[in-house]
Amino acid sequence: MASTAYRNGTLQTQKGAVKPITATSSNFKSSSFKSRLNPSQSPGSALRRSSPSSFAAGNDGVPGRVRVAVRLRPRNAEELVADADFADCVELQPELKRLKLRKNNWDSDTYEFDEVLTEFASQKRVYEVVAKPVVESVLDGYNGTVMAYGQTGTGKTFTLGRLVGEDTSCRGIMVRSMEDILADISLETDSVCVSYLQLYMETIQDLLNPVNDNISIVEDPKTGDVSLPGATIVEIRDQQSFVELLRLGEAHRIAANTKLNTESSRSHAILMIHVKRSVIGGDEALSSETNNGSHLVKPSKPLVRRSKLVIVDLAGSERVHKSGSEGHMLEEAKSINLSLSALGKCINALAENSSHVPVRDSKLTRLLKDSFGGTARTSLIVTIGPSPRHRGETSTTILFGQRAMKVENMLKIKEEFDYKSLSRKLEIQLDKLIAENERQQKAFDDEVERINLEAQSRISEVERNFADALEKEKLKCQMEYMESVKKLEEKMVLNQRKQESNGFISDRYNREVPGVSVAEEVAEVRKLLQNEMYMRKAAEEELNKLKSQFGKYMQSGSCEDTETSRLHKMLQDETHQKKKLEEEIVILRSQLMQLTFEAEQMRRCPGENGNACTGSDRHSQYNETGNGQKAPITTLFEQVGLQKILALLESEDANVRIHAVKVVANLAAEETNQEKIVEAGGLSSLLMLLRSFEDETVRRVAAGAIANLAMNEFNQELIMLQGGISLLSITAADAEDPQTLRMVAGAIANLCGNDKLQTKLRSEGGIRALLGMVRCGHPDVLSQVARGIANFAKCESRSATQGIKSGRSLLIEDGALPWIVQNANDEAAAIRRHLELALCHLAQHEVNAKDMICGGALWELVRISRDCSRDDIRSLANRTLNSSPIFKAEMRRLRIDF
Repeated sequence: MASTAYRNGTLQTQKGAVKPITATSSNFKSSSFKSRLNPSQSPGSALRRSSPSSFAAGNDGVPGRVRVAVRLRPRNAEELVADADFADCVELQPELKRLKLRKNNWDSDTYEFDEVLTEFASQKRVYEVVAKPVVESVLDGYNGTVMAYGQTGTGKTFTLGRLVGEDTSCRGIMVRSMEDILADISLETDSVCVSYLQLYMETIQDLLNPVNDNISIVEDPKTGDVSLPGATIVEIRDQQSFVELLRLGEAHRIAANTKLNTESSRSHAILMIHVKRSVIGGDEALSSETNNGSHLVKPSKPLVRRSKLVIVDLAGSERVHKSGSEGHMLEEAKSINLSLSALGKCINALAENSSHVPVRDSKLTRLLKDSFGGTARTSLIVTIGPSPRHRGETSTTILFGQRAMKVENMLKIKEEFDYKSLSRKLEIQLDKLIAENERQQKAFDDEVERINLEAQSRISEVERNFADALEKEKLKCQMEYMESVKKLEEKMVLNQRKQESNGFISDRYNREVPGVSVAEEVAEVRKLLQNEMYMRKAAEEELNKLKSQFGKYMQSGSCEDTETSRLHKMLQDETHQKKKLEEEIVILRSQLMQLTFEAEQMRRCPGENGNACTGSDRHSQYNETGNGQKAPITTLFEQVGLQKILALLESEDANVRIHAVKVVANLAAEETNQEKIVEAGGLSSLLMLLRSFEDETVRRVAAGAIANLAMNEFNQELIMLQGGISLLSITAADAEDPQTLRMVAGAIANLCGNDKLQTKLRSEGGIRALLGMVRCGHPDVLSQVARGIANFAKCESRSATQGIKSGRSLLIEDGALPWIVQNANDEAAAIRRHLELALCHLAQHEVNAKDMICGGALWELVRISRDCSRDDIRSLANRTLNSSPIFKAEMRRLRIDF
């Protein structure tokens, strides 16, 4: 007689043998979800998890078959006694992922599954094989389902819903899933919410709030998504609160004592875990059409992925004559079997690719519409017992799992825009644009000042040249005139002497010779007078020419004055526009601060009786101006108080914290407020922000506020005592934003000007941090670095002169000299001026001379002594070179004229 056996849903007929399996094992051994990830990326964290695009073969989603695992329950105490003489009806072959269901001692049916778990399999292995791939897909944005099916008493609830007890290794899939989800998400940007329901007698009841005992199912007509709007949703922040919710739900779940199980579940338990995660889309760079060619970066697209993990603990299928159900329990058993039967029909229809799937025959099938044939990744664990008395139920359970393995789902991701994150990013970009506008305004002011100085220098040079030329010509004419008069006098005296000495000559001779001599003399004198007149005329022409040139230079100067006036007018317009923008920004920020304080007051105001404050009470602490605008930051500070503003620095809301630190930074810019801020603990709060927050805006504004406070000598010592130098050094090493580096460099530069902090500043890495920031290359950052080096060199020079310090400069020991020499002739005036001053101060200490000569600093000192635009620096360089024997000897060796 031929025996029949089902293997993977295919009927086989052969006595005592099994036909070759029609489908290869690879058709049923689907890889875990982790295997679909990029091998170079680890799925352990959300930041390194591969993007959904790596799974998708198109916009239609990712194919994914239902994965089925079978788990064998060990014999219980009753079976050990009743079936002691009988062998188990099930034989497992876990290494081949198959099991044999014995019909008798010589015939059996063989089935293959994705995983076969013996009675010795641990709860951890069951979770990793069955549920972990689904949990990982949920964290990547896909819906997922984990479901347990089997006869009553075979261990479904133990596998899924076992809670934490004395033995933590027995934790079920529900607890372990939440542990992995909480470990992978960020509670600052992501959220996890939970609903716990039961389907009892075709009625959906809320296990977290038993009052909701008839929850309706709502189906979206467009997308087909099924939701339960009446269910209680609780947000989960930690594992302990989740376990407490499960305990509460288990206490409300309906169970009864039957012959098959002392605590048999009489309802289907459904745990829904909703996960919302924030992801970042691709960045797109846009080139702005401005004269300076700067580039603005378009904010990346913030997206939110919403996924759902459904864990279903089905009530056990049972036969009435075995379970002994009577009365109301009999009705419960009928309802359970009907819903499981409807689920089986749906799976059969999906496995056979039927055109009609009877989803609406039961509320259970409607709830699991997305799990079988939908868009969710589904894992099914079927639980069986070894007792030969229940071979029929075991066979039915195995065939259910075989049919479920043929169901194909199409996995899809649900994404939507995160408008709150986009708003925060636009606000950060606005701050950057404001800073860029201030930088451009400063560059424009510097350019106007340079043009004015250049015009004044040219006018002064023309006036000096004209005065020198006129004086030289005047002296030349006077000298020539005096020389001519002297020659004429000498000739007249000579002629008189000749006439007296020749008086005895004859009349003829007297008539002829003297006459000839006098005529020649007269001709010569006339010739001299003509030459003198010609030279005088030439001098007058030269004088007129110089006057005309002077007039032209004066006209050129007037044109330049006109250009300067136009630039001044443009500058005034820009300044006025900037002032208006600043006023608007101050008003907006003050409004934001007021709303923040109102929200804080509304949260704190409810009293013991639970009554909230009225709107008039909340607004009574703020004043409005006549035009309806809120009070500016200073007035808000006077009304609210510094302590409340500083308290907002520890707010959980990131936006409130950012605006609070901005207000403190603005207040610290005024010297009158600095002492109040320090006394109120503001300095400690700012250092705490710099230490504990990684937000770039918070770090930048906090560093700017510390830089403002560091202008006071007393505050500088407090910053040192509270470890501020180390914090600034660490921030300088981690930050990449030029504005943040500029603030940090400014704070360190202010500290460099304190004689008492020299050694401490160097030992805590302040000098190295200052030099490390030159990697940015931004002119403003380099200017602050140069200022800090100049301040440090000046203090060292002063200490060396007073005999307090000896030995090489700490700047040279930390390797600052090459950068100083390289940038001492930089095009930027601020950088060049500070570095020229630093070189002069370093050269005043004789012990630094050899290092400076080897580093090429001598040539820069000679250049500074000749070409520096500032007289005080040029004079300092001259004095230093003249007073140093080492520099003088080297200049003689190099034949440098000085």
